[in-house]
Amino acid sequence: MKNIVKKTALGVVLIASSFTTVNAQKIAHVNLDSLIRIMPESKVAQQGVQAYAKQLEQQVTAMQDELKTKYTEFQEKSKDLAEVVRASKEKELNDLNTRIQEFQQQAQADYQKKTAELSRPVYDKAKKAIDLVAKENGYKYALDSSSGAIIYSEPADDILSLVIKKLGITNPQPISQLPNTK
Repeated sequence: MKNIVKKTALGVVLIASSFTTVNAQKIAHVNLDSLIRIMPESKVAQQGVQAYAKQLEQQVTAMQDELKTKYTEFQEKSKDLAEVVRASKEKELNDLNTRIQEFQQQAQADYQKKTAELSRPVYDKAKKAIDLVAKENGYKYALDSSSGAIIYSEPADDILSLVIKKLGITNPQPISQLPNTK
């Protein structure tokens, strides 16, 4: 009787472990930040963002220069101006200063919007390649290891090199030499 119970228990354990093995799902991880940094499109997007930022900076500088010039002129002539003219000039300077501050706030919002606008196609392309690689290699999940959501992962499941190959990137800069954006 003990022998039958032992054999039955062993059979149940073997059957259960085979179901667990069959139902195991493959999980992969990829460092999305690293992938995006080495994509050529990312460099183009970054150049576009930098050019836009330079444009905004030039406008702010021009406005600040105008304010400095008008303020210097006001200081030099304020003693000779009638009270009503002086008050008008002071209001003009304050209004210009307010416009500069408002422009800077709007420029910051526009900069962030432009950054998102230029980065979205790069992210979408990377995401599409990750989806294709994961499907082609039978992975049920591909996790972004750059977000800190993974506590442990097997290096063998990192699909970064497969995604780089899928994107057709040749001779990527070694990951250790890339600047860390965190």
